[in-house]
Amino acid sequence: MRGEEAATWFRERFDTVRDQIHRSIVGQDEIVDGVLLGLVGDGHVLLEGVPGLGKTLLVRCLSQAVNLSFSRIQFTPDLMPADVTGTNVLVETEGGGRRFEFRRGPIFAHIILADEINRATPKTQSATLEAMQEHSVTVGGVRHDLEEPFLVMATQNPIEQEGTYPLPEAQLDRFLLKLLVDYPSKQELAEIVNRTTGTSEAQLEAVLDRDEILQMRQIVREVPIAENVLEFALSLVVATHPGGPEGAPVAEKYIRFGSSPRGAQALVIAGKVYALLDARYNVSKDDLRKAAPSALRHRLLLNFEAEADGVKPDDVVEQVVAHVGAKDKDPIQV
Repeated sequence: MRGEEAATWFRERFDTVRDQIHRSIVGQDEIVDGVLLGLVGDGHVLLEGVPGLGKTLLVRCLSQAVNLSFSRIQFTPDLMPADVTGTNVLVETEGGGRRFEFRRGPIFAHIILADEINRATPKTQSATLEAMQEHSVTVGGVRHDLEEPFLVMATQNPIEQEGTYPLPEAQLDRFLLKLLVDYPSKQELAEIVNRTTGTSEAQLEAVLDRDEILQMRQIVREVPIAENVLEFALSLVVATHPGGPEGAPVAEKYIRFGSSPRGAQALVIAGKVYALLDARYNVSKDDLRKAAPSALRHRLLLNFEAEADGVKPDDVVEQVVAHVGAKDKDPIQV
């Protein structure tokens, strides 16, 4: 299955899962699509927002809508790395002897909800880093592979909240997307209250299995991207590098460190998914523009001047996209 047929099948399966999630989740269309993009794009997702906006519920609904194993890890200041990865324990054998046996931690599941990840210490936060990058954990010098698909959905409160630890830049870079969960509108809030204070409760069904998810991931990888569109994605990334020959003026003013190469990878993967959702088997520059905020916002380290001027990463990304778009002389929008 290739081309337009693959794009149509992909969109149908994506819409089916989305509809299931919206049986419990009101609104938040962009956030729901971003979480599903991480699932089919083989990338971890970071959800940031104040408490009570449904971040944990969204990930739990995703686990119910797909036929995959699910594990929730509640990150707290006293959580230890072994509480995440597992550890070797001494057990007695039938003959009266003793041996070490590896007891798996909660990281051994298909979908991991790392709830309030920035409430744990950096040492414990880093326990998930190898799993996120290598899809394996090493305990006692022995490597243990994680079963595919493996996906970490992490939630965090804004850094300004008390009792939080900022995630290291290296760990932030491992997330394909960072999604900002905002407050619901008054109409959406009314629907939320009606659903949660009445007698009925939505029941979600598993409508997507492991093999279908892996097939969707393969379809994403096979979507072609034209040379001029790829060049646009690369230009977006290098425009975030201050001091570089193609750095945008906003980068020189507000950015200490720009996006890593993973930013370009995230742009392309997200662009391919957006193309498929539009029933197209090719990536457009508009797909990349749509993907830019969630793919780049967590990969930019702003300087003190940005903080003093009240400039946010999304403001910088918007100006970077505008700068690259103004310099783009290619009239072909493929």
